[in-house]
Amino acid sequence: MSKKLLSLIIFITLGAALVAFIFISKPFQAQNNAPEVKEIIEEPVIEMKYGIPVDSFLIFNDRIRRNQSLAELLKPYKVSPLQIDQIAKQKEVFDVRYMRFGKDYSVFCNSDTSAAYFIYEHTPIAYVKIEFGDTVAMSMEQKEVTKVRRIASGFIESNLWNAMLDYDIDPMMSIELSEIYAWSIDFFGLKKGDHFSVIYDEEYVDTVRVGISKIHSAVFNHRNKDFYAISFEQDSVESFFDSTGGSLRRAFLKAPLRYSRISSGFSYNRRHPVLKIYRPHTGIDYAAPTGTPVHSVGDGVVVAKKYTRQGGRMVKIKHNSVYTTGYLHLSRYGKDINVGAHVQQGQVIGYVGSSGLATGPHLDFRFWRNNKPIDPLKVESPPVEPIKKVNREEYERIRDNMIEQLKEADEKLHVVHPVLAEKIKRKRAKDHEIMDMIARYEYRSKNIDFPNKPISMPGNSEWVLQ
Repeated sequence: MSKKLLSLIIFITLGAALVAFIFISKPFQAQNNAPEVKEIIEEPVIEMKYGIPVDSFLIFNDRIRRNQSLAELLKPYKVSPLQIDQIAKQKEVFDVRYMRFGKDYSVFCNSDTSAAYFIYEHTPIAYVKIEFGDTVAMSMEQKEVTKVRRIASGFIESNLWNAMLDYDIDPMMSIELSEIYAWSIDFFGLKKGDHFSVIYDEEYVDTVRVGISKIHSAVFNHRNKDFYAISFEQDSVESFFDSTGGSLRRAFLKAPLRYSRISSGFSYNRRHPVLKIYRPHTGIDYAAPTGTPVHSVGDGVVVAKKYTRQGGRMVKIKHNSVYTTGYLHLSRYGKDINVGAHVQQGQVIGYVGSSGLATGPHLDFRFWRNNKPIDPLKVESPPVEPIKKVNREEYERIRDNMIEQLKEADEKLHVVHPVLAEKIKRKRAKDHEIMDMIARYEYRSKNIDFPNKPISMPGNSEWVLQ
């Protein structure tokens, strides 16, 4: 090899080594391969109420006053008569004539105290939202509701309503249970020591209890006999069945009133309170406040609607070829109740009064079998269709699970000494007060104005009835 070629090889080798040294000696730069780091900026949390940013408005909260109109209420917030008229015309959303005394409302105002939004709390869940802009927009909306499964138990010390208060259960449970057992238990004859357990879903808005969503099952021990009620859907209809799979529904309700007391029984020799003579009284008298809704005990056709000197305003309903019922001393008739009208079980056919020969408001309820009077308390009512064979296995699975939970709740109730009524240091309701409250509750649920002054249910200031 020549010296010239050897020198060239050495020169190339040294050059390559120099380049490698320079490359290795440079600081390692990983930024090209490392993930890009971005600065995270947290957005401020905007407090919302009714879907409205709270910080953007002045908020005024109050309650509807008696006989207060919407125009009067919104006048201080620069709402014009034209805007009030626009609101009144949107009856398909909400009829503002049904705004109730004692209900809460809020006005969201701009900086000049002109109304931007008006919120009316129609129910604990539903609210009316009115937005004031170029036009007036009104909508019915709902708060977010959480459902919680509950199991509650209690003893009867005085009546069903007070039992709910004793055990811190929503008082509306008394109405729910009376509806479920309307065909099998006479709630006018409950005894001290009767007890119940119920599995149900309760609704909450935030942490506030707002109502009962659904009852899954219940057991009511009346006169030492257990009456089970298991909710089950059959033929797309949710209904209640007993422990054997028989329906709790019957052809006839136990009574035509949701809550009352028997003031006079069936007799062929009763002293008439007005005429002061002994004569047959072939019916049952239920004492209740004037205006209490009276329900038809079964499906049928109105065959008589008239006024008589002794019975006052009365309605007579023929249920089938065998049974007929009569409702006397009414203060007024139900909607669309006329001779020939078809009525359904539970439909309001009139309201308690004292028309005719009566010393006070009550309902004289009568039952005829083959045109002969019979004691309404002794009518044996056949049940409707029981659990079908195809549904039996699924029903028994649900039934067994529910009964096991109900028995555990009942055992716990007996182990833990019950809260006695005389030890409860709170306002308690008497029977006539409860009748009045439930009458008002039914009026409110049907948007019917109750004729007397509103009252608040004891133990629950949120329930204002009218």
